[in-house]
Amino acid sequence: MLSEKRNKRILVLCPYPHDYVPAQRLKFEQYYSNWQENGFELEISPFISERTQKILYKKGHLFGKALGTLSGYLRRFRDLFRLHQYDVVYIFLWTTPFGPPLMERMIRRLAKKQVYDIDDLVYMVSTSQHNKFIKPFKSASKINYLIKNSDHVLVSTDELVAYSKKLNENLTIVPATIDIKRYKYPVEHESDKVVIGWSGSHTTSKYLHLIDGVLRYISQKYPVKIMVMGDDDFVLDGVDMELLHWTAETEISNIQKFDIGLHPLPDEQWVHGKSGGKLVQYMAAGLPIIATAIGPNYKVIKDGYNGFLVKDEQEWVEKLEILIKDAQLRKQMGYNSRKFAEENLSVEVYAPKYLEVFNRL
Repeated sequence: MLSEKRNKRILVLCPYPHDYVPAQRLKFEQYYSNWQENGFELEISPFISERTQKILYKKGHLFGKALGTLSGYLRRFRDLFRLHQYDVVYIFLWTTPFGPPLMERMIRRLAKKQVYDIDDLVYMVSTSQHNKFIKPFKSASKINYLIKNSDHVLVSTDELVAYSKKLNENLTIVPATIDIKRYKYPVEHESDKVVIGWSGSHTTSKYLHLIDGVLRYISQKYPVKIMVMGDDDFVLDGVDMELLHWTAETEISNIQKFDIGLHPLPDEQWVHGKSGGKLVQYMAAGLPIIATAIGPNYKVIKDGYNGFLVKDEQEWVEKLEILIKDAQLRKQMGYNSRKFAEENLSVEVYAPKYLEVFNRL
């Protein structure tokens, strides 16, 4: 008697626990249900536990971080003994954080098929300000090995395409995308002030400080409120500001409080590896966006259509003033943002690309 055909099985090896970081949530996590609906069984194995994640980017907690790292390595070691059960091993960014690619070599030897997803310039070896002491223990060789030896590589920006193509020709571009249905549109705003908002994290809030002078000037001249989500310790004196604590449950409703979305960036190579996760969230919420005229921002911001691309403080002020004064323009640009996200950056658009990769292996 013929045995019943089983579903393909995927083991996801990722750095962070589910629904904790935008990099994972706006890339592959939001596709889990689609993969399952199309005949794939999933198992998720994060290196970092939820307990460790809560202290990872805080100052101190060295013992807790060390213990969490050790637990992560033990988890990966256990993963080795079950790799044979899966048809595809899906790796995001890295499998282990330190040293040469020893674990990566063992996984590759045991995995039937391997997909590598890279959406950051992790080969540049960066660390957060509270964990700089670990930088000497990181190595680009891990990333290069994963790119070169995977059956297929998913990349998110032109910079990553150029780098990865030197090592592996089997590439598919999948940028940060959005489950547009989760964002109610349009939304009526309750504030009597124009709300200028920024969403990010404690590690990226330094970029918002690039326009401190702009925000002070605008706050003194116009009846606006500045909302900052993702960094509970952000401080900017002289500005009417509200700090919004990030949670997965309140993220969308908080972004929908904004009237204008901000995305300032420095002119650094690191930026060219980013696929603009917060930008697609702003667009899904139907916001006009003002962003630094650099790198990947040109891919999603059409100047004068769904926002403005600016190059210096004077332009930041000019474009903010235009949007603050013109509610109708904010509404039209917000509509254009939403439309662009629906047509170009939605889960519905990119779901077939993932399935095509899996089915081809």
